Amino acid sequence: MTRHCIAVAAGGTGGHFFPAEALACELVRRGHDIILMTDRRAGTRKTGVFAGRQQFILPGAGIAGRGMVRATRAALALARGTAQARGILGRIRPAAIIGFGGYPSVPPLLAGSLLPKAQRPLLFLHEGNAVLGKANGFLAGRMDGIATSFPVVAGVPAGVPTTLTGMPVRRDIAALGGEGYAPSNGVINLLVWGGSLGARVFSDVVPPALAALPPALRARVQVTQQARAEDVDRVGAAYRTAGIPAIVAPFLSDVPELLHTAHLVIGRAGGSSVAELTVAGRPSLLVPLPIAARDEQGANAQALEDAGAAWMIRQPQFTPQALTERLLSLLADRDLLARTAQAAAGLGRPDAAARLADMIEARLPDRPHAA
Repeated sequence: MTRHCIAVAAGGTGGHFFPAEALACELVRRGHDIILMTDRRAGTRKTGVFAGRQQFILPGAGIAGRGMVRATRAALALARGTAQARGILGRIRPAAIIGFGGYPSVPPLLAGSLLPKAQRPLLFLHEGNAVLGKANGFLAGRMDGIATSFPVVAGVPAGVPTTLTGMPVRRDIAALGGEGYAPSNGVINLLVWGGSLGARVFSDVVPPALAALPPALRARVQVTQQARAEDVDRVGAAYRTAGIPAIVAPFLSDVPELLHTAHLVIGRAGGSSVAELTVAGRPSLLVPLPIAARDEQGANAQALEDAGAAWMIRQPQFTPQALTERLLSLLADRDLLARTAQAAAGLGRPDAAARLADMIEARLPDRPHAA
């Protein structure tokens, strides 16, 4: 394959950035040059695949859910970012740009679409959810192709080529693919995660729900829980009072090992989280983020529940009593957990980064592009 320069547009939280890193690693492995176009929240990457490579931090901010004044400021920031991105792209001339959603993808991809035809790179989006996000929806009609994580994605415009690639995951997560699920014969390992910062609802609901389990079942439970820094002490104290062994931290550093040993996962239903759960093949209780603009997490969770790969609980119904009742039925049924784990694994695509790289390479020109 001819060597090309490919721009990766991603920023914000780990849910958008982890798949971008996974793809970048695969592209570098195939001999391509990569540049990163990102936002201030992600900042300059000093470790990982982008370290030491060209990186450009562009102005921008999300518009959805803001008041008129803040939305206007955000739109102006995106316009400045687009102008800067156009200058960068005109100078570097990448063969393709791939964006991973959210507002950090807007300036590079919009700028690429505005370049003269002779300079225009190929433009691709990756959509990690079962519903096209607002930023991706704004850009979709300009794209040469959209890669999806779900077989059906609502909101994709007619006529835009789509390819089911799955969501790229980190290499150590991908390595869990095919390992299988071992039901508990004693200790039940429960993993609770809540997005990149931990969700307060899990800190409020999970400890009292577990404390209300019958003593014999509660004695078998061991918890690893992500919580906001300000909630760590109270959550840990609640588990100690209930006599439940627990590790509570604001950041979970060894997610692959935690997924490997987990018998049940409780968490949000973001695209990256769902991808990691399905690659690892783990049963889960999913509580979609209730404020998402297009209920993307609800669509993700529903897709897994429909496939028998998870259970969804909407946040208004996610109470300590409801969770206790659900856990009583789930933790007592080893076969149900195992069947759900198998269904989850059937949806996993540990080779998603390679599939996405294949999609991009299939459209690349024969002439080389180098940064």
